[in-house]
Amino acid sequence: MLNDLKSALAALEAHRPRSLLGLRETQWLDAKSGPYQLADPKAVEELTKDVAAFANGGGGVVVIGITTRLEHDEEVLDDVVGLDPTAVNVDQIRKLIRQRITPAPRGVRVGWSGADGEQVLFIDIPAQAADTLFVLPAPVGKPGATRPDTVAVPMRDGDSTYWLPRGEIQQLLSAGIRASGMPTAQALTELVRQAMSDAGPGSGLRVGQGLPDREREMREAYEQLAGAGLGQPAGEAWAQGGAVLQDLRHAADGEPGWVLCLAAGCPPVAIATPVWQVIVEAGRRAPGGQDPLAAVGLPRPLTDVDSPWVIPADTRSVDLDGGSWGAGRLTCSGRGVWRWQPIPRFSLEQGRSAGIGTSGQTPALRLRALVNLPWADPGTLEVTKPRRTLLEQQLPHSAVAGAVTMLSRRRGADLPAARWERGPFGNSARSVGYTCTIAGPEGDPAVKASVMIALPTTMESTVVACTDVLIENPDAWAAALGPGEYTPLGFDEVQAVLLAAWETAAELLPDVVGDPADRSWAAPPTTELRITCEQPADNGVLPVLDTLVDMSPLGGNDTGPRPQMAVTVTAAPAMDRRERQRLLRQALVHMANAFGYVDAEVDLL
Repeated sequence: MLNDLKSALAALEAHRPRSLLGLRETQWLDAKSGPYQLADPKAVEELTKDVAAFANGGGGVVVIGITTRLEHDEEVLDDVVGLDPTAVNVDQIRKLIRQRITPAPRGVRVGWSGADGEQVLFIDIPAQAADTLFVLPAPVGKPGATRPDTVAVPMRDGDSTYWLPRGEIQQLLSAGIRASGMPTAQALTELVRQAMSDAGPGSGLRVGQGLPDREREMREAYEQLAGAGLGQPAGEAWAQGGAVLQDLRHAADGEPGWVLCLAAGCPPVAIATPVWQVIVEAGRRAPGGQDPLAAVGLPRPLTDVDSPWVIPADTRSVDLDGGSWGAGRLTCSGRGVWRWQPIPRFSLEQGRSAGIGTSGQTPALRLRALVNLPWADPGTLEVTKPRRTLLEQQLPHSAVAGAVTMLSRRRGADLPAARWERGPFGNSARSVGYTCTIAGPEGDPAVKASVMIALPTTMESTVVACTDVLIENPDAWAAALGPGEYTPLGFDEVQAVLLAAWETAAELLPDVVGDPADRSWAAPPTTELRITCEQPADNGVLPVLDTLVDMSPLGGNDTGPRPQMAVTVTAAPAMDRRERQRLLRQALVHMANAFGYVDAEVDLL
């Protein structure tokens, strides 16, 4: 039973918004059936009033996408109606909270919870410093209208929000003045003088205002970037991880503004607002309510520089780093479409789908390329009959079919991988699987090639595409090739097969579920390359790779032979063949070095 803010947030983070149904709106919980219509100034006022009230009242959460019913004069959370994520500008919500509430509440999170069709938005306002009061410009009688020289204090009382009466505000101000030890007039004069000195002429906000510990550093960066025409602050500065940022208005009217950014280990940078919006949008689909910038990171210079730099509105490429997604690059196409792609890197980490489709199989040797495609909004993907039919026509001419045929032709036989049949993977509106089998003279499977692609399930959150080439039975394959043919694979053949398997899984199979060209990522895409022996000997021990593959190009192994090796490549799935071949060689060397082949080098492959 959920009965406090902590348990409610845990349910939302676990994507179980229905767990909140039956709760009553309280001091820490507010529910709304529909999103704030931020084009309406009144809705902006309502959003900031709700958030500031929770900040003043010890913290709370606003859940949007859940209706309520009236029960004994209390609002009870009744049903999840959900929101369309494309109709909600999460970045604008965050920006309004920062700009309209003084000071900006710390640690506010805006995130999504729930599955497709029942996604709700939540705004988590954590408890703030006990000696801080959060205020807004006061409404002046017209919907959403404000005056910058007025102050209003929203407070939470049970399941409702109200404005703190003028008398209580006066008492708070008086108590603050008394605590300063100065007479009223002197205290107010001193405060005004300090504010005017800090802000400078014609400015309502200071550079760095809101972050006293970093204010001087931000002012110095601002002065160094003065030539960019940054203009005046448009809101208080805020912290993002180890970085500090502040919105700035452009000095020239009608021109896009800037974001001043100071990130750890990086020189200060001024980012034109249109580019900043693209950066935020790139990480907006990160799951679990993660802040977009925490996912994609912040700009990094393309070259090693130690002085402040500028990213103008007409830039076409931005490097990002420091987020959970790792190093990446945003690039703008000729059509004006921005896409984030990871900067290639290698690791030994494996995803949950590493062993997909292997149950019940024991091939002598498996060469596998498995591509994880964490597309945003996968609910719009489907396997259609025309796409499936097209794949059936393409498979006999695919890269993996050519690689399997190459293996036999290099051994004096012509065993084309021409006939593909459905299976052994399940085929449905959400999955595709085909296999080509080359049999020995007695009909025993000798070599197999198989492909599969599956849409997300309750157990797997990404689209998974996989291509396998299996040496099922070395004896049957030797018999199919003819007397005296050498059946172990050369390492150059392993490379050729993995290259073809990767190309097939990354570029041919994704077209079966939809056009990947304009899809954005919810996490970095990865490819897992595997070389495994899976058929145990009579004593139950798996044979080592050296018995089926010539590993000599990798040099000696200081840790001894092993039955399997794998490596993961984080990179964009689509690329030209030369680039894929270059990355494959680097990945195999990374793998070989990690598994004891310390003398392996790219030039030797």
